[in-house]
Amino acid sequence: MPSSSYSSWNASTLMGAIHASIAIIFVILYSVPSHVHGLDAEKVIDSPLLTEKIGTNRTIKVDINGKGEFKSVQAAIDSVPEGNSKWVIIHVRKGVYREKVHIPKNKPYIFMRGNGRGRTAIVWSQSSEDNIESATFKVEAPHFIAFGVSFKNEAPTGVAYTSQNQSVAAFVGADKVAFYHCAFYSTHNTLFDYKGRHYYDNCYIQGSIDFIFGRGRSIFHSCEIFVIDDKRVKIHGSVTGQNRESAKEKSGFVFVKGKVYGIGGVYLGRARGAYSTVVFAKTYFSMTIVPEGWTNWSYVGSTENLYLAEYKCHGPGSNATGRVHWAKQLNDEEVGPFMSIDFIDGTQWLPVWL
Repeated sequence: MPSSSYSSWNASTLMGAIHASIAIIFVILYSVPSHVHGLDAEKVIDSPLLTEKIGTNRTIKVDINGKGEFKSVQAAIDSVPEGNSKWVIIHVRKGVYREKVHIPKNKPYIFMRGNGRGRTAIVWSQSSEDNIESATFKVEAPHFIAFGVSFKNEAPTGVAYTSQNQSVAAFVGADKVAFYHCAFYSTHNTLFDYKGRHYYDNCYIQGSIDFIFGRGRSIFHSCEIFVIDDKRVKIHGSVTGQNRESAKEKSGFVFVKGKVYGIGGVYLGRARGAYSTVVFAKTYFSMTIVPEGWTNWSYVGSTENLYLAEYKCHGPGSNATGRVHWAKQLNDEEVGPFMSIDFIDGTQWLPVWL
């Protein structure tokens, strides 16, 4: 074959191969649905995606400097009609909003969109013997989403285990609630995950003793958990205080990826109910996690039905050799139900999965 013909044939073959490769890549890229299917998906869930998924053009602007319809977050919520049945966006622009905020039961389908958890903050200062009463933020309506907002209770630390010590940043007492890129701050009892199905994605949660507590059925995906050392007490604090009380009750906290780190020693959780259920999977643990891992110091009863477990966690605090004998190290089959968004029936109500 003449060299010129060979060169022409070789170039043609090369271009054909390139076109075939591009076609294959095109098929691969565009045959994948645009929404997220699993907890290991790499797709970034951002504000534009959520806005697109909820499909609304109803936006109420809140600006502390008076450049919106309202200066107060609560005033904006109050303007939403009772029995609301279509998504409405409440855009809370940057600023520190010093107020208590409540989403009542009769106002579902609210998407509270901040300008980033470092820029938009709802802050109050209150301690109470009633966890709910002390909360800076309360949501009791289903179908609620928050994105890019910080919730903080800045009440000074009181006396441990007294009425001076209940200072909740957020009370989540409704079904079908999701938080994306939010932050929760308090010294104690930070996040009262009371009841319902909830999803937390890329959130920051800070506290000392039982600072994620309640009986919600919740997934915490890629969340950052920072532990504050509580100098008032000799016992170690705990990240979770899950309160599942019976086998029939569908509740539990599942942490997938993310990290737990901070100051002093802390348990991953303590049992607050006979069937307390908490799973940490593929999570980084710093040395702040004490060797025992878990505790039942205030729970009177058998440890037989406790489900406090870990799966393929890593980091210096993940060594399981010193764990309490009733804690669990899960295998692939056992962890399966907890690693799926179906644990909270997410494909049925989370807009990103719809």
